Amino acid sequence: MTKEEFLEGKVLLIDKPMGWSSFQAVNSLKWAIRKKFQLKKIKIGHAGTLDPLATGLLLICTGKATKTINLLQGQEKEYTGSITLGATTPSYDLETEVDHHYPIDHITEEMIQKATMQFLGDIEQVPPVFSALKKDGKRLYEYAREGKAVEIKKRSVTITEFEITKIALPVVDFRVVCSKGTYIRSLAYDFGKTLASGAHLSTLKRTKIGDYNVNKAITPEEFGKLLEIDG
Repeated sequence: MTKEEFLEGKVLLIDKPMGWSSFQAVNSLKWAIRKKFQLKKIKIGHAGTLDPLATGLLLICTGKATKTINLLQGQEKEYTGSITLGATTPSYDLETEVDHHYPIDHITEEMIQKATMQFLGDIEQVPPVFSALKKDGKRLYEYAREGKAVEIKKRSVTITEFEITKIALPVVDFRVVCSKGTYIRSLAYDFGKTLASGAHLSTLKRTKIGDYNVNKAITPEEFGKLLEIDG
C-alpha cells in the first residue's frame, strides 16, 4: 500500500468492532495513514453508519474514492443478528435499559416464521427516536436524551429477504437483506408488536454492502498493523 494509492482512492473493507462508532473507525484509519506517510491531511469517509453496538462491514473510502460514497451507501445491505422477544427498550436495542415486559408464552415457531412475511417488500418504518436523524437541525437522540417527545415521520424501505435462522425463545436469530435507510432496530420493535408482544434488537452484524462482504474485511487494529509492516 502506497501513499499514492490512498490519495488516488481506495475502498477499504473494515470489520467494525463492538462499541466503536463509525466515526472512531474512520479516525483510527485516518490517523494510521497520516502517520505512516507523514501526511498533513487526507480525504477519508465511510459509506453507511453502523451503531456503536453493531459490528461488521464498514466501507471506508480514501482520496478520490470518497466521491463514490453516495453510490456505495445506496446499495443493498445484508445483516445478521438476534431479536429478544418479551421486552422493549426506548432505543429498540441494548443502548438503553428495558422499559416494558410482555408475555411470550403464546408465541409459537410457526407464528414467528409467518410474521416475517408481513415485512417483505416495500414497507413503512418509523425510525427509532434514539437515532442520528435530524429534525429541525437537531439529532433525534438529543431530543430523546432530553426527554422531549418529537413527531417522527414514517419512511419507505424495502426488505428483500427476512429469514429466521434459529429460535431459542426468547431469542430469535435472523438474516435480513434490505434497502438503504432500513432500521433493523425498528424492524425488531415492529416484529415484537406483530407477535402481540414486545421485542428489541440484541445483536447486529452487517455482513454485506452490495458485492462487498465482511469475510474480506479487517479490523481497524489489523489495518494499522498491516500499514506498519507494509514497506
